[in-house]
Amino acid sequence: MPYQERGEQPWIELMEAIFGGDFYFVHFNRQPGVADAIMNENTSQFLRNLFRKNVPPTPPEPGMMMINLARAESPLGEPLMEDSELSVFVSAFKASGFTGSINWYRNLDRNWHLMADIPPIIHQPTLMIYGEQDKIPKSENLKNIVPDLDIVSLDCGHWIQQEKPEETTQTILKWLEQQNA
Repeated sequence: MPYQERGEQPWIELMEAIFGGDFYFVHFNRQPGVADAIMNENTSQFLRNLFRKNVPPTPPEPGMMMINLARAESPLGEPLMEDSELSVFVSAFKASGFTGSINWYRNLDRNWHLMADIPPIIHQPTLMIYGEQDKIPKSENLKNIVPDLDIVSLDCGHWIQQEKPEETTQTILKWLEQQNA
């Protein structure tokens, strides 16, 4: 996901106004512990259903998307990785649970407040890798926020590293070599 400019309204408040209370960012904040528990109870099923590609468009369903994924018995689309690769994620999340990951979403508004007086420009050389088929749109003004920016797009969806591991690694290594030249 590209860096997002700090808007006029805290992130969760804005997302709740646009997407409603069942949007997963909002749900994680308004109902702490609910999604964590359900995802922890269904770790293998949740991750199997999450890491997919070529998922056909479906109409929105009631409930929180992440909880629905954790409870869905049949995954949509195609798996992004072999079972042996997925088992690494399953093992890690069975050991740690999902709360730590979800806390990133729970900290969005706190970060929004902390960033109020910080200039939003990133001056470090930066590589942004997009998935051409990602449903999340590319940032239209990222170059305004990150002036020393290189952009690469790979023919894949949201889970770039899992769907195109070799291409991702080679893209990063090539970019790093150019930075050190």
